[in-house]
Amino acid sequence: MQNRSIMSLAAVFAVVLAGWTRNESRVQSQQTQPSASVPGTKEPSTQEINDAFVQQISAQIAGHEQEPAGQVFKNIQLDIFKKTPAARLLLIMNLGYSRALGVTCTHCHLEDDFSKDDKRPKRAAREMALMHFSINQNLAKMQNLEPNPQGHVINCSTCHRGSIKPAG
Repeated sequence: MQNRSIMSLAAVFAVVLAGWTRNESRVQSQQTQPSASVPGTKEPSTQEINDAFVQQISAQIAGHEQEPAGQVFKNIQLDIFKKTPAARLLLIMNLGYSRALGVTCTHCHLEDDFSKDDKRPKRAAREMALMHFSINQNLAKMQNLEPNPQGHVINCSTCHRGSIKPAG
C-alpha cells in the first residue's frame, strides 16, 4: 500500500510538472511586468524570487539534500513529505505549490523562519494537500474512467491554475 502511495505521489508530481509548461507563458507574462516605482527597472518575477529562496535554502542544507526532508527541515507535518528527499521537497514547493498558486514563498512562509505556522495559507496548504491525496487515492480506485496510462490524478494546478483563488 505504501509503495502504491509513493508511486501515486510520483505520478501526481509528474503531472504537476507537465501542467506547468502549459501555463508557463501566461504566468511569465504576468510576472515580468516592468516596475512602476522606478522607470527603466524591472521587478524580479515571482519565479526569480522563489529561485533565490531555493538557492539560499539549498546552500543551508548542502550535504543533506538526499536525506528525508523530515530530518533536514523543522516542522514537516505531512508524512509523505517527511520521507521525500530534502532537495526534492524544495522543487515541489518551488515548481509545484508556488507556481500552481502564482505566489512567492512568503505567501505561506515567514521569511525569517519557514518552519513557523503563523500564516493561514501555510496551514490551509496542508489541508489542501490532504484533500488532494485523498482525491487521488479515490481516483486510483475508480474502474469506469477512460483509461489513462499515467493514471488519473489531480494536483494544485487542476483548480488553482496559477491563481490563489481556485478557478470557479
